[in-house]
Amino acid sequence: MKSIFSRKTRLYGIRGATGCENTKESISKNVLEMCSRLFSENKISAESIVSVQFTSTKDLTAMNPAAALRRGGDCGIDVSKVPLFCSQEPEIDGSPEKMIRVLVTAYLPSGAEVKPVYINGGEKLRPDFAENQSR
Repeated sequence: MKSIFSRKTRLYGIRGATGCENTKESISKNVLEMCSRLFSENKISAESIVSVQFTSTKDLTAMNPAAALRRGGDCGIDVSKVPLFCSQEPEIDGSPEKMIRVLVTAYLPSGAEVKPVYINGGEKLRPDFAENQSR
């Protein structure tokens, strides 16, 4: 089996965030939308992913975002063997509520232009990234 990793690849961290309501349906829908766009826009394959880490604010208790991605259906790639992890976002005064953040660690071609995905209210976390996003 030929390895996809070489000197022509580099390890990247690709970030994103989405807002949602505290329901299984909303969490699942928004996590899938965010991850689908992140995987697609950055040309990420399941084989290139090292791990996917989520954080969620304390007011999102209906579903774990990692479980939402694993069980949610088609996100563009098969994540069944991808390591997923979730933790609670630290409580910081003035931070937005009902927010899920993601960090995908993956190998991409050296010099790749990483495209973060901030949607559904996540744009307020990084307006500098959000205004450069293509739809």
